[in-house]
This record gives sequence, structure tokens and C-alpha cells, in this order.
Amino acid sequence: MSYSSVIEYLYGLQKHGIKLGLETMRILLDRVGHPEASLQVLHVGGTNGKGSTASMAAAILRCAGRRVGLYTSPHLVDFRERIRVNDQMIPEDRVEALLTRLRTVLTDDLHPTFFEMTTALAFLHFTESAVDVAVLEVGLGGRFDATNVVEQPLACAITTIGMDHQEYLGMTEGAIAFEKGGIIKPGVPVVIGRMGPEAEQVLSDIAKDRSAPLWRLGREFCLDQDRDGRLVYRGGTHVIEGVECGLVGRHQWDNAACALALLEAADQRGLAVDREEVLEGVRTVSWEGRLETIDEDPVVVLDGAHNPAAADVLARYLTDYAIQHPASRIILVWGMMRDKDHRGFITPLLQVVSEVVLTQAALARSATVHELRAVLHEWSGPVQEAMLPMDALALARGRARPQDLICITGSLMLLGDIKAAIRGCDLSPIRG
Repeated sequence: MSYSSVIEYLYGLQKHGIKLGLETMRILLDRVGHPEASLQVLHVGGTNGKGSTASMAAAILRCAGRRVGLYTSPHLVDFRERIRVNDQMIPEDRVEALLTRLRTVLTDDLHPTFFEMTTALAFLHFTESAVDVAVLEVGLGGRFDATNVVEQPLACAITTIGMDHQEYLGMTEGAIAFEKGGIIKPGVPVVIGRMGPEAEQVLSDIAKDRSAPLWRLGREFCLDQDRDGRLVYRGGTHVIEGVECGLVGRHQWDNAACALALLEAADQRGLAVDREEVLEGVRTVSWEGRLETIDEDPVVVLDGAHNPAAADVLARYLTDYAIQHPASRIILVWGMMRDKDHRGFITPLLQVVSEVVLTQAALARSATVHELRAVLHEWSGPVQEAMLPMDALALARGRARPQDLICITGSLMLLGDIKAAIRGCDLSPIRG
């Protein structure tokens, strides 16, 4: 099968929807020889920050000379972004060959989802690429996520707990923490980031029940500024001065701290890295769609925030930007999926932006500009509309001065549409 037909088949599996549970995944992996069983794994979950934390851990390990598999989701433009070895996307011919192999073991009673097949594809590619370590980002939740078939990771991390995907994970932070805490394994160190007391208590109880060593941000480890303004990591056994984070925003300090604690915990289980490798990895890491600047005069920033907790973080960044650039206005280009909390997302951002341009990604489950406008009826600032994302960006640019900032946010799918258009890519075959 050609690469395009393989990808078309894979996206056709989305008809199975989201199906939490491990039985299908275990059967599928059993039929292809359990590739996950041979992998050394770092497992990273959480509501926000898990992708950044995973990418930082992978970058450090690459600087340490390790052969590193990195599995993340979703992608922005190219499906192959999800599966990388030493930062190189899986080749098209490997997608063709490995997915064809997976299809041969399917039977009438086995119907994997898109994410289950993609995860199995990643395990096969990492095993056959002889990676030294695989860094796996949880897709949804944790307890029943397809990545959770890994039974003995070196260490795991849960970066944050916030309100998102409540229809699958529960209506309270405690319930969501319980689901995400499902990646905690007996005796395996677990790193947890900044979160509320209810969620932290749930995760602490799970770790205690499973005799998993617990590393908490602000207690067992931290990343703070010294009196000279330089970042210093302090962990259980390591102190690393002069840390420079390659990802923009103070919230990335927390993600960097979680990545360093994750590696420190893994170091105690045989995955050693030295100070210079840590500094180089954190300094040089890149991660698309996270306060990513794509243009200047005016500055255009892409950020994949899509839930209220992430909007709070983005609002803090934009507030700091406004203080540092008092002559700049901030124009928000906003699009979201229909099933997200529109009001909870936009409320903190309206306190700092000057005007809003509404748009929608080319996806059936995108909220329409009219649905988004409905939550802005009490806001007195200017609101514009442009259904196509690139038209929305052009509209924002037309209204901006050179010193202003345009921030595009609300959905990674929206960011994917923008980046695809800039690169001249056609997403229609996979968006439907």
C-alpha cells in the first residue's frame, strides 16, 4: 500500500471514536510479539505540559548520546510528527511497512482505534530502531490509555491536573487525578508537578499504595531563580546551576523541573546523564505550537492552549508581555473545538487582549465563529470574524501595528491549519 492510502486507512479508524481500555491494545501487541516489553520507557502524563516535559527529557537524552524514541500527540501538520527517533520523524516507508504488518493480525473481533494502532506503530518502530529509551506521552487520561500497557517504566511524571476531557475522566480534579494516576506503577518513581491539593493528595495516596517513590515539585525538587536571576535545579541528589530553558514562558520552568526530576529518578535506575548534557538539552529544546513565534513586525505567536488552566498560563505570559511592551496591543485570533469550555478559556484572556478575531479550524467538531461569539456578548472590545484561519490571520495583521502582538490560540488543530497553510500543505485528506 502507498503511504497516502495507509494514512487514509489509519484516519478511517477514527470511526471507532475514543475507546478507553487496554484489552484491545494487549491483544494487538501480543499478535506482533509485544514490542513494548523490550523498551526502556519514561512515561509522561498530565493535563497540560506533558508534551513539553517529554520533549525536554528526550532532548537531554539525545545530548547525552542516547538513541531516543519520542511519542507524542496530536500532530500539527504531518502524522509522522507523533513518532520520532533522535528527533527524526518516522519515514513514510516505515509507516507503510509497519502498519501493513499490524493490519495482517486484525480479525473480525478486533477493532483498534486510531490511537491504539498509532501507539502500536510507535512501539514497533522504536523496537526495530533499537532505541535506548522511549519517552511516551500519554494520549488521554492514563489508567486506560493505550500507552499504559507498559508495565515497568524507568520513571513516570504527571505534570499538572486540570479540568479537561471531563466526559471521559470525571467532573472533579480528584477524579481526573485518579485516572491520570493510573500510570503509576508499583515501585516505580513518580514525579508530580504543580497542582491543587485535592489532586496532589489523590496522586500521593496512589503512590503510597503502590510503594512508588514520590517526587513533588516544590518539595523533593524545584527549579527557581537564585539571587542573580539564574535558574537553579535542586533535586534529591542533584543541584544544577545555570539552567536556561529553550521554551518560552515561566510555566515552562515547571515543565523543565519535571523533566529534570524524571531523569534524576531514572538516573537512580541506571539512566545517567551529566550536568553539561542537561544544560544543553534544556537550552536547545524546541516544541512547535507552544508560544512559538512565527513572524515579526507584528510578532505572531502560536500557542496550543485549549482548556481553562492553559488559558490562565497564557494570560500570565501575555500580561508579562504587555508590561514589558507597554506600547503594544495584543490581538487574539481564537478558535476552539465545540466540546471545550469556551467561556472558561476566554475569560482570563479578555483581561489582557485588545481585540479578538474569531475563526474555526477545518474540522467538523470545531466550534463555529457564531458559537464563540455567543460567549463574548458582555465584552466591550472589538470582535472580528473570519471563518478560514489564514483569513483570520490576514485580518489580524491588517489591524495590527508593527509593535503589536498577534496570538493565535484555542486549538492545536487551528495551529495545524495555520502551519499547513504557511508550508503549502493540504490537510483535507486527513481532516475529511
